[in-house]
Amino acid sequence: MSSRTYGGRRDDLEAASSSSPYPDNHEDETSSGPFDITSTKNASFARLRRWRQAALVLNASRRFRYTLDLKREEEKKQLISKIKAHAQAIRAAYLFKLAGERVNGTTTILPPTPHGDFAIGPEQLASMTRDHNLSALQHYGGLDGLSGMLKTNLDKGINGDDADLMNRRNVFGSNTYPRKKGRSFWRFVWEACQDLTLIILMVAAVASLALGMKTEGPKEGCYDGGSIAIAVILVIVVTAVSDYKQSLQFKNLDEEKRNIHLEVVRGGKRVEISIYDIVVGDVVPLNIGDQVPADGVLISGHSLAMDESSMTGESKIVNKNSKEPFLMSGCKVADGSGTMLVTSVGINTEWGLLMASISEDNGEETPLQVRLNGVATFIGIVGLTVAFVVLVVLLVRYFTGHEKNADGTAQFIAGQTKVGKAIDGVIKIITIAVVIVVVAVPEGLPLAVTLTLAYSMRKMMADKALVRRLSACETMGSATTICSDKTGTLTLNQMTVVEAYVGGEKIDPPDSSSQLSPTLTSLLSEGIVQNSNGSVFTPEGGGDVEVSGSPTEKAILNWGIKLGMKFDAVRSGSSIIHVFPFNSEKKRSGVAIRLPDSKVHIHWKGAAEMVLAACTQYLDANDNFIAIDEDKGAFFKKAIEDMAASRLRCMAIAYRLYESERVPTDEEELTQWALPEDDLVLLAIVGLKDPCRPGVKDSVRLCQNAGVKVLMVTGDNLITAKATALECGILNLDVDVDAPNLIMEGKEFRGLTDVRREEVAEKIFVMGRSSPNDKLLLVQALRKRGHVVAVTGDGTNDAPALHEADIGLSMGISGTEVAKESSDIIILDDNFSSVVKVVRWGRSVYANIQKFIQFQLTVNVAAITINVVAAVSTGDVPLTAVQLLWVNLIMDTLGALALATEPPTDHLMVRTPVGRREPLITNIMWRNLLIQAMYQVTVLLVLNFRGESLLLHLEHDYANKSSEVKNEVKKTLIFNSFVLCQIFNEFNARKPEEQNIFEGFTRNYLFMGIVSITVLLQVIMVEFLGNFASTVKLSWKLWLVSIAIGFISWPLAFIGKFIPVPRTPFSEHFKRIFPRRRSSRRSEGGAHEEGAHEEEIREEEEIREDSQQ
Repeated sequence: MSSRTYGGRRDDLEAASSSSPYPDNHEDETSSGPFDITSTKNASFARLRRWRQAALVLNASRRFRYTLDLKREEEKKQLISKIKAHAQAIRAAYLFKLAGERVNGTTTILPPTPHGDFAIGPEQLASMTRDHNLSALQHYGGLDGLSGMLKTNLDKGINGDDADLMNRRNVFGSNTYPRKKGRSFWRFVWEACQDLTLIILMVAAVASLALGMKTEGPKEGCYDGGSIAIAVILVIVVTAVSDYKQSLQFKNLDEEKRNIHLEVVRGGKRVEISIYDIVVGDVVPLNIGDQVPADGVLISGHSLAMDESSMTGESKIVNKNSKEPFLMSGCKVADGSGTMLVTSVGINTEWGLLMASISEDNGEETPLQVRLNGVATFIGIVGLTVAFVVLVVLLVRYFTGHEKNADGTAQFIAGQTKVGKAIDGVIKIITIAVVIVVVAVPEGLPLAVTLTLAYSMRKMMADKALVRRLSACETMGSATTICSDKTGTLTLNQMTVVEAYVGGEKIDPPDSSSQLSPTLTSLLSEGIVQNSNGSVFTPEGGGDVEVSGSPTEKAILNWGIKLGMKFDAVRSGSSIIHVFPFNSEKKRSGVAIRLPDSKVHIHWKGAAEMVLAACTQYLDANDNFIAIDEDKGAFFKKAIEDMAASRLRCMAIAYRLYESERVPTDEEELTQWALPEDDLVLLAIVGLKDPCRPGVKDSVRLCQNAGVKVLMVTGDNLITAKATALECGILNLDVDVDAPNLIMEGKEFRGLTDVRREEVAEKIFVMGRSSPNDKLLLVQALRKRGHVVAVTGDGTNDAPALHEADIGLSMGISGTEVAKESSDIIILDDNFSSVVKVVRWGRSVYANIQKFIQFQLTVNVAAITINVVAAVSTGDVPLTAVQLLWVNLIMDTLGALALATEPPTDHLMVRTPVGRREPLITNIMWRNLLIQAMYQVTVLLVLNFRGESLLLHLEHDYANKSSEVKNEVKKTLIFNSFVLCQIFNEFNARKPEEQNIFEGFTRNYLFMGIVSITVLLQVIMVEFLGNFASTVKLSWKLWLVSIAIGFISWPLAFIGKFIPVPRTPFSEHFKRIFPRRRSSRRSEGGAHEEGAHEEEIREEEEIREDSQQ
């Protein structure tokens, strides 16, 4: 397996040589166009502002609805700063007041006021935690007194039955905050009305209606203006309904993003609940990476340190202990662990006030959205130019007398035509020109991205992927490399101890307690129970015990239980002095405990070879301390290697005695105490089995076939990592797995030079014993090499790599809140197959947009060409204003809904990744588009200029009809044929590259429904709404002609797909032809461009500083 298999598209990515941590944003932006943004992740405001200013927009409120509101975002930042400053001011005032009270010997404390069944009210609790008032806490009787007032147990939590929970919510409030109401349906109607062209058409319709009724009477004079008015209203209503439904989808997805799940202790056992279900009195365990769900007081903690920057704005880590026990909602656990008592929830917390102020989601643009704005702007400029030409030509022809009535007389005769009639004629001409603009400017094109993203995000939720950033959804379609964790992603994360070495020998079965001495069993139980974040709940009435914690913790706790360990007895039999939480760098955790006889034991648990290296003795089955000599050391190492080769995770448990007098007594010193980790006594080495996920090999192969390289980054040793990679298909048996640089340890990769690291990153498939920093270095090296990188992560320390990657994928089950907040997509089931589904959906988003572009541009080119040629040559347009508005409705709203919601197909996963600099309109699309557009234009122009001869052959009584009726029949046939061409071409657009355009058609009910509705409405419009649509009824023969004209587009598309197209995009040829023009245009920007670029660099530096903090 060579790295060239995934080679990457060197030319499609941004400047790989950039030394910026964010190469995407530091591309040569002054040399690129305003719409040439390959990544909006961490993009500067100046960069985003550039494309907004460059876009041709008819309805800004609608076009920019789902983009980042730059003005509001800046206001939000200022508001957050004010609230943080307010929080700091309150804190400073409190400290000043406290200092004064200490001098005067007086303290102001709000006395507890009974509320309902509780001895204290929400106001006193909120005042205490907000002001960090330790005196108040002591006045209320400390933690014991406060828990009594709140009717909770500090160990077992609240009762947690429905009546208790309801009572607490009624007294103290729920953990929610008021949200700003979303836009109502009428707001969407109002925004749809703000389209400039529709406003002009409405004005024209009113004027035409007034003049028509005045000159021709109310009955006949209302049709022209009334038809346009009804058509405009129809467009507004359909647009508003479509936009409103999208907004509801986004609102539901936003609710999912906010709904954090966490564990609380209720009735003595840990239960998982939503953050919204937290109540005052709850006992909440906290671990590294968790978000504090409400305001509260620390019950107990070990090395607990908080990141309070989200509230105070200061990046300084704050240690929490009995002197600083107050915890603020929204802050993150930076280190250590602990439990807290919830005292305030929802709007009674500073975080609740903050979120209530900024709760409205301001949207976010995606790179595809920006590029489509560029396409829409280019097409719009062409459309405006064409409309202006048509307007001038028609006005000249009208005022020079070349425009004729049905009887052959001139429509305008200078000095004879009445002013009202002349104005009516001019209004009709302006209306035609404006409608050409409506059709020509694809206002709905950028919004089609939002439509397909909303659809995809909803479907991805069913596939266990929650999208946090819209742009990640489409960027995933360009991914060339996926850096995946092993545990839980490639494996099931269901661990069990299957091998064990205790007392210096292998015990078989591994849970056989008969082979262990009481002393050894006691020490093992002590190390397992006290050096664990897990817990064991034994029901009072008997029954199976419930074990909670991480999969590794649960496996070892279950093993201990089988050995006869009594969790509660062991935990209460000694007191914890200090804890060293599991560290991904050192791969181990430690705890110091004090026994009733004042002896101090220090227990360590972690990566087997690392703990073994710190051991000098082991405890044998007879309770003898035996030195680990060379032979015994080799025995243990061989045992570890054999277990690792069998794909087992190897863990070692060890301990040592420590002099009691050397233990720090001061709380500050104890916090900084580094637990001794030398001269350890080995107690046990265990092998944990974690089966690979079913189907993971097929998922990996699917990625490889799609040109996406899969790397495994794991904290396990190289032997285990290699065995897992072979089982998952990341490494193949027919490849020399011992070849250099395919498999590497993190520390070796870390020690390479930058250039060498980039070279190795291209070849590596497995990284073992890696730290989060190694993962970050790997991501940076790959991106500098031009790869689009997706990376999975679950720990707090993975946050930098998740932030740095093009797509950060956090784990929904095992992931911390810090990791989730740094990620772009949350994999809800921690499954690698879900990652592959995200790749499929990402490619589907891009493919669906391309289908819609091909469909829409075909309509644009055909409609504009037909009307322009007819207008310039005859002064008459075959497609009226109402008919063009109907075509626009089919194209913009219904067409987007039909094509943008195509589900992903297997065909998408046999192509190479889509380059982020590849043109949106590929050569294949140009071929399909031009074939269909040329066919439609040719046929319809023939009908326009030679249609009467065809009608004479089909309709025997056609010759006897008046010229006005003949003209109406001909125009209706042209309109009907044109619409049916679009309906048939909609099928062609489904499969731009495949011959079988009907594959999967019957499974896409939305597409079938929209096509059926469009056909039905077209029949109604032609046959029953003649006065409204300026049509006449067609005979069955002419309907067959219309259908035949539309049907021919199918065989034409089939044959056209055999025409080869060049590999080089047409856009590249234009760049070669007009290179000077681009450079001159760049220089025209002058100081403005330079200033904007400097502003972008400044903002990027601020982003980097924030991320480093």
